[in-house]
Amino acid sequence: MTQQKSVTGTDGEASFGLWFANMLGAETVFRDAKIWTIEIEPGDGRHCVAMLVRGTGQGTIVLTGHYDTVSTHDYGQLEDLATEPEELTPALAKSLHMAETSAAQLAKTDLASGEFLAGRGLLDMKAGLAAGLAVCAEFAERVGSVGNLLFIAVPDEENNSAGARRAVQVLPELSREHDLDIAAAINLDAISDDGDGSKGRVIALGTVGKLLPTVFVAGVPAHSGFPLNGVNAGALAAAIAARIEWAPELTDGSQALPGTPPSLLSIRDGKAGYDVTTPATAFATFNVLSYRRAPDEVLERFDRLCLDAARDYRAQLTRRIGSRRSDFIAGSIPLYRYETVLGCLQQEDISKLEALSASVAAGALSLPEQSRIVTEEAWKLSQLPGPAMITGFGSIPYLATTLSDAPTAARLRAIASDIRDGSSVRYGSTVSCTEYFAGISDMSFFGEAASSGFDVVGRNTPMWRDGVRWPKTNGLADIPTINIGPWGRDYHTPLERLHTGYAFDVLPRILRDVCEALLNPDIQ
Repeated sequence: MTQQKSVTGTDGEASFGLWFANMLGAETVFRDAKIWTIEIEPGDGRHCVAMLVRGTGQGTIVLTGHYDTVSTHDYGQLEDLATEPEELTPALAKSLHMAETSAAQLAKTDLASGEFLAGRGLLDMKAGLAAGLAVCAEFAERVGSVGNLLFIAVPDEENNSAGARRAVQVLPELSREHDLDIAAAINLDAISDDGDGSKGRVIALGTVGKLLPTVFVAGVPAHSGFPLNGVNAGALAAAIAARIEWAPELTDGSQALPGTPPSLLSIRDGKAGYDVTTPATAFATFNVLSYRRAPDEVLERFDRLCLDAARDYRAQLTRRIGSRRSDFIAGSIPLYRYETVLGCLQQEDISKLEALSASVAAGALSLPEQSRIVTEEAWKLSQLPGPAMITGFGSIPYLATTLSDAPTAARLRAIASDIRDGSSVRYGSTVSCTEYFAGISDMSFFGEAASSGFDVVGRNTPMWRDGVRWPKTNGLADIPTINIGPWGRDYHTPLERLHTGYAFDVLPRILRDVCEALLNPDIQ
C-alpha cells in the first residue's frame, strides 16, 4: 500500500481506491468477503473502499482509516524513494550522517536501531489500514466468528475529509442492505511520540474538534495622506488578530489536557494591487480547537472578542489623535454574522450570490478563500454601511467526540480499560488510554459528537452548499468511536517513520481483542 502513491489531490489518490479494491479481491483469505467501492460523488474519481467480512449475527464493528498522504516533494533528492520503505530507510539514515537538529539526530538513532521504518504514508496511515486488514484476515479464517467487520478505507483526510463524510452518509443504507447493527467504529490513525513510545501506544476514546472562525472587515477607504477620513480595514483586522491570538476565552481544555490556544491562520486585505488608498476590506481566519464546546458557543465567544478588539482599537486611535476629529471612530463598529447579512438581501441578490458561490466552488481556490470572496459580495449586495465586521466559518467543521454513557459506549470504554490494565502481560508492551486523540481526524464524523448548536455552522458558512457540500441530514454517524493506530515520529516530514514492532505485532492483537470483546458479550 505504501508503494502505491496516493498523494491528496493527485491522480494517485484518484486511482488508489480501485487499485486497492482489486488488491483485496485477489487475496485468497477474503474470497468470501464482499468488496466494493463508493464514489465520493458522480464524476469525482475518488472512491471509498469497503469490505464486509461476515461472521454470525448482525453486530458489526467498522474499521476505518484514510489512504491519502501528503506530498513527497519535501524529500528532495530522495523523493524517488519516498514510498519505497525498505530502500528509503538506509538511504535516509545515510543522509543524516551530519545531523544537526535534535529531530534529525533522533531519526538517525531510530533508523540505526532497526526498530523503525521510513516512508511517506507508512505511518500516516497505511500501517493502520494494514493492521485493520490483518484483523479482518484472521476474522475471516476463524470458524464461527461472532459478528461482522466492515472495513472502510477513505480518501481526502488530509484535505476536506470528503471520503469519511461520504462513508458516513452511506452507512445507514449499508446497514439496511446487509442487515447490520453497527455497534462501534475504530479509527486507525497514527499517533506521534518523540519519547519512549508510551504516548503513542494509546487508545483514544474521543477526538479534539476544530472550527475555522472568520472575520470579514469592511472599512472606509481613504487616501493615505488623509487617514483620519476613513477606517483602515487592514489595521482593524490586525487588531482583531492580536486580540484573538492565544486568547484564553477560546482555549478549551479537558480534565487531562490544558487545551490549545487559538491562533491566526491567515490574514489579507482585499486590494488587488498597490496604491495609496487604505484597504477597504480585510479577511482573517483562525484555528480554534475544542474538547467540550459546541460551535454556537465558539462563535459567541469569537464575536465578543471581535467586538472587544474593535472597541479597544477605536479607543486607542482616539487617544492618538487627541483633539482632532474623525467621524468614523466616534461610534461603535457593528458586528454582523454572515446569516444576518444574507437576511438583508433581496431574492434577486441571493440568486446572484448563489451563482457566484457555484462558480468559485468549481475552481481551485481553498475553502477559506472561497468564503472571503462570497462574503465580500454578500456585503456589497447588502448595501450596509461600513465600518463593520462580519463573522462566520470558512471551512469544514470537525466536531469533538467522546464516548457517551450509552451501553455500547460504556462497554467500549470498559474494554479499553481492561486492555490498558493487562497490556504489559498480554502484549509485552504498555498501552494507555486517553480521552482525546490530539489531531484532527475522521473520528469527528463517525463518533458521538457534541452537535448541539451545529446548525449555526451551516447558516454562517458561506460555502456550505457549494464548497463544503454538507448533506441535508446532519452528516454525522453518531456511533461510539475510538482510535487505535500505529505510533512513530515526524509524519508529514521527510523523517516520517514507523515503529515496526508495535505496528506489525502489538497493534493487530489489540484491535482483534477489542473487536472480539465488543462483538462477543461472553468475553470478559
